[in-house]
Amino acid sequence: MAAGNHSAVNEFILAGLTEHPGLQLPLFLLFLGIFVVTVVGNLVMITLIGLSSHLHTPMYYFLSSLSFIDLCQSTVITPKMLVSFVTEKNTISYPACMTQLFFFLVFVISESHMLAVMAYDRYVAICNPLLYNVTMSYQLCSCMVVGVYIMGLTGATAHTGCMLRVLFCKADVINHYLCDLFPLLELSCSSIYINEVVVLCFSAFNILTPLLTILSSYIFIIFNILQIHSKEGRSKAFSTCSSHISAVAIFYGSAAFMYLQPSSVSSMDHGKVSSVFYTIIVPMLNPLIYSLRNKDVKIAFNKILEKRSFL
Repeated sequence: MAAGNHSAVNEFILAGLTEHPGLQLPLFLLFLGIFVVTVVGNLVMITLIGLSSHLHTPMYYFLSSLSFIDLCQSTVITPKMLVSFVTEKNTISYPACMTQLFFFLVFVISESHMLAVMAYDRYVAICNPLLYNVTMSYQLCSCMVVGVYIMGLTGATAHTGCMLRVLFCKADVINHYLCDLFPLLELSCSSIYINEVVVLCFSAFNILTPLLTILSSYIFIIFNILQIHSKEGRSKAFSTCSSHISAVAIFYGSAAFMYLQPSSVSSMDHGKVSSVFYTIIVPMLNPLIYSLRNKDVKIAFNKILEKRSFL
C-alpha cells in the first residue's frame, strides 16, 4: 500500500462513551439536556451582549466571543455523541471524521487562548483601572480575538494535516465519542512519530502558554486585592476570581490529563471521561459562571423582558 493521503478505511465506528445497555437512555437524556442548556445559554449571552449597549465593553466582548466558541464546539461534538446512545453502530465517514477533528481542534484551542485573554482583561481592570479604557481599546480587543482564532486555525490545520498522512488499516472502531487525536492514532498502521511530536509541541504550547498567562495575571490580581482596605471590595473581587479559576481548573485540568500523557489504550477510557468536562460540561457552565450570575447581565435581561412586555 503506497503511503500518502489515502486510507484503507472509508468510515469509522464511534464506540461512544459507554457500551453498557442500561446507561444508554439515561445518558442520552442527560446529554440532550446539557446540549439544550448549552445552546440556549450561549445564544442568550450573545443576544444580550449584542442588544444591550451598556454591555458593549471589552469584558463582555470577550464573553460573547467565548459564548460563540462554546456554542460552536458543542454543536460540532454533542449531536454525533447523542447518536451513539440510540443506535447500535454509530458510523462516521472518513471525510466527516477529519472535518469534525478539524473544527473540534479549532474551537478547543481557541477557548484555551480566550480564557487567557479574559484573565489579562481582568488583570488590567483590577491592577490598572485608570488606564483600562486606554489599554483595552477596541483595536486591541479586536486584534486579541482575531489572534485567538488564528491560534485555533493554526493548531487545527497542523494536527489535521498530519492526520491526513496516517494510514488506517487496522480496526475501524474509534474508542471515543468523537474523532479525537489519540483515539485515531491508535488505529494507525503507519508511523505516527511526527504526529506525536506535533501533538506534544502544540498541546504544550496551547495549554501551558495560556495557563502561565492566567497564573501570572492572577498573581498580580491577588496581590492588588490584598491591598484593598474594604472587606466588601476584597470579597467581591475574590468571588469573581474564584468563578474564573474554577472554570479554568476544569478546562485545563481535563485537557492536560487527556493530551499531556503518552497515548496508550489503557488511558483512552480515562481520557473519554476527562474530555467530557472540557468538551461538553465547560461550554454549558461558562454562561452560568461568567455571565448569568453577573448583575449587569441580569439587569440587561430584565430590561429586555420589560421592553417585550410593553409591546
